[in-house]
Amino acid sequence: MASDKDYLDFIIDQLSNLDGISYRPMMGEYILYFQGKVIGGIYDDRFLLKDSESARQMMPEATVDIPYEGAKPMLLVDNIEDKEFLKQLIESCYDELPEPRKK
Repeated sequence: MASDKDYLDFIIDQLSNLDGISYRPMMGEYILYFQGKVIGGIYDDRFLLKDSESARQMMPEATVDIPYEGAKPMLLVDNIEDKEFLKQLIESCYDELPEPRKK
C-alpha cells in the first residue's frame, strides 16, 4: 500500500521546526532526511524512524516495525502531534545515524 501525500505533508509540517528536513519518493513511500542523513520514512502512512539508542530512550514504549519485507526494523513514532517532541527526537538521534554514502 502506498503512502498518502497528505500524510507526508502533515509530517513535514510537524517537522518544520527543524532546518534541513527533506524527503524523496521511493516506490510509493517516502524517505525522510535531516541535514542529509536518512532518519526514517513514511511507510503505509506510518512515520518510522531509524532505530537508535537516543530514539529508544525518548520513546521507550515504541513499537518496532519493519517498513517493508527485507528491511531493518524501525521505530514507530506515534506522538506525531507534538512538534517540540519531534524536534528533540530527531536532533537527539542525528549523531547516531550513519553519514550519507559517497556517490
